[in-house]
Amino acid sequence: MSEHTMRAVTQTEFGGPEVLTIEEVARPEPLPTEVLVRVHAAGVNPVDWKTREGQGMAGLQTFPLVLGWDVSGVVEEVGFGVTTLKPGDEVYGMPWFPRAAGGYAEYVTAPARQWARKPATLDHVHAAAVPLAALTAWQTVVDTARVRAGQRVLVTAAAGGVGHFAVQFARHLGAHVIATASAARHPWLKELGADETIDYTTTRFEDAVEDVDVVIDLVGDAHDLTSTRSLKVLRPGGLLVAVPSGVSPELTRAAEEAGKRATPYLVEPDGVALTTIAGLIDAGEVSVEVAGTFPLEQAGAAHARVESGRTRGKIVLTVAG
Repeated sequence: MSEHTMRAVTQTEFGGPEVLTIEEVARPEPLPTEVLVRVHAAGVNPVDWKTREGQGMAGLQTFPLVLGWDVSGVVEEVGFGVTTLKPGDEVYGMPWFPRAAGGYAEYVTAPARQWARKPATLDHVHAAAVPLAALTAWQTVVDTARVRAGQRVLVTAAAGGVGHFAVQFARHLGAHVIATASAARHPWLKELGADETIDYTTTRFEDAVEDVDVVIDLVGDAHDLTSTRSLKVLRPGGLLVAVPSGVSPELTRAAEEAGKRATPYLVEPDGVALTTIAGLIDAGEVSVEVAGTFPLEQAGAAHARVESGRTRGKIVLTVAG
């Protein structure tokens, strides 16, 4: 490869993990206000495999497509006008979402303010596990629900990438946190700050909890009507933040009729929030869980692992040493 090309995981059609192939493609060049980042690691998220299949953010993409929105790496070059970063800076970010960012590659370009300096206490693998999941958790718990001390917060799918951050952020804000997960994950979730845990394989959460102020639903109505069932545990005026499948007109009506609130949510790039999150990580208040790593060439296998829905924390692709 020359200095003008790079390796990237590409796909030219929607389908299973087999559509992901390693190709040599043109290396991007930073425009004014952008930085070129040499990728050391790239996180893998559920939205990645859903988009690969033709779901998720598929409608916003064009072929050939390079997936990946979670990146940790080193600034290689800065475009005209950039004053906040310089070559050699270690950064992490979730650039461009929901448009294609091309994170499964050796280099990525994006506006400087979509990046933040990576947590000093994390290596690139663990830093790459943070952006999309942590920003989703932060923007739902802090910006959307505005959780405050003393409130009761239910987090579904709490052992996943977003869930384990949502538990920690809600606890950091002083909330009483209730987490759903399989029983094997309960001791770990208690360590992260969950006050109560519910085994979703044996107990329906609406039978075990009530008078909740906020539900952060990371499962959605597509799976056993989890969002709709969440309305039952909310107090009057309580808020349901439905992340994976949004809020249907039927769910909106049901919430209004019950005197409760429901809102959809989609994460967006936020370098300022990532700086705050990095500070919490470096202070030891928030931990990051990586369930496993795969080399870039095994992106398909990484997708299959995430698609299983049984990971604790995040799966990460290693790109550069």
